[in-house]
Amino acid sequence: MELTPKQIVKELDRYIIGQNDAKIAVAIALRNRYRRSRLPEDMREEITPKNILMKGPTGVGKTEIARRLAKLVRAPFVKVEATKFTEVGYVGRDVESIIRDLVEVAIRMVKDEKFKEVMPKATEIAENQLVDLLLPIRKKADTGEKSDAQLREELLSEIRAGHLDGITIEMEIKQQPKPIQISPGGNAPGNEIDLGNIFGMFGGGVKKKKRKLTVKQAMDFIVNQEAEKMVDQDAITTEALARAEQDGVVFLDEIDKVAARAGRDQGHDVSREGVQRDILPIVEGSTVQTKYGSIRTDFILFIAAGAFHMSKMEDLIPELQGRFPIRVELDNLTEEDFVKILTEPDNAVLKQYKALLAVDGVSLNFDDDAIREIARTAFYENENSENLGARRLHAVLEHLLKDILYEADDNVTKEINITKQYVEEHLATSVRAANLRKYIL
Repeated sequence: MELTPKQIVKELDRYIIGQNDAKIAVAIALRNRYRRSRLPEDMREEITPKNILMKGPTGVGKTEIARRLAKLVRAPFVKVEATKFTEVGYVGRDVESIIRDLVEVAIRMVKDEKFKEVMPKATEIAENQLVDLLLPIRKKADTGEKSDAQLREELLSEIRAGHLDGITIEMEIKQQPKPIQISPGGNAPGNEIDLGNIFGMFGGGVKKKKRKLTVKQAMDFIVNQEAEKMVDQDAITTEALARAEQDGVVFLDEIDKVAARAGRDQGHDVSREGVQRDILPIVEGSTVQTKYGSIRTDFILFIAAGAFHMSKMEDLIPELQGRFPIRVELDNLTEEDFVKILTEPDNAVLKQYKALLAVDGVSLNFDDDAIREIARTAFYENENSENLGARRLHAVLEHLLKDILYEADDNVTKEINITKQYVEEHLATSVRAANLRKYIL
């Protein structure tokens, strides 16, 4: 069952506070993909994704929205920073590597899914192989009263219960040839040939070597080995390429850093414009060669984001602007937003710290007034120094809980209640420093 836009927004609400316009924009973009997939093929080819350009300060949820979106639909997703790329011919990453990275993610995703399908069968084979290895050892220790069938059943039960995980056994391991890749067409990525496998085939096949492993390590090794045999690598590649092509999501962060800036020298602007022109073909739709085959970028959803505090969206080259028809401006986080971020999401910051300290037997509790004071301090510091968005909460909490995190001992169980007074006392120096910054020239 595909999620409706309202259901997508509801899922995003579990992790991200506020930013309703951005959530709605990505939810519609996602639903449109499903709608497109239900159309006749000739019409489907005519409908391309409506790429999204987000504007907002750091830490307000731009990346998190894109990342959670990809997880919702199990779509291949990559996040890249535009500043990592330079013009073709200069030192830096080639922009087409974005698509190759996306394909790698898709390959891993499909492979994991296929492995899960064959895992029960692979586990059964691994268990039987381990029983064969352990049976001679068990026979020596047995008084001779039990049959082989009884001993095998006994060993199988113990392996499944994990009772033999720590026992060391010796087994033959197939040594895979080391990958040696060359590119016949010079350094052109996507055309690599693995000489390691070729030499391995001509050299008489895979070599075997005896190694000592624990039963648990041997179990994992055999399961992976058997699963590799059962899955069709060509089918994985074909499905992964199709999924990257039709469902891929690319998040281009810091896109504002490659926009021309007023008051800067022209040389820098020429370089930035060159990066934009290199990015343009993959956003417009082109064919990229990867080592798994070629992939079209026409139907990949691109979400670009930036703070745009030193430049404007309009400073991007017009051709690139035209490829991001949907514009969304994210809001600065308020004090009330900080209170919600601390407590409401499934991955709320306070829940994370409580879980961390619970490992050491510390039960950490926060009064409502204390939570409000933490939120107020984070908001105040964002206003009076660098605006870090929600990331400011982590800095504030690390400062607040430093002594507790340091002194926690898993041999001593205790309960700690964080009150408003405790917060005021421990964050006073931090707030004073923020006050003083205003007067430093």
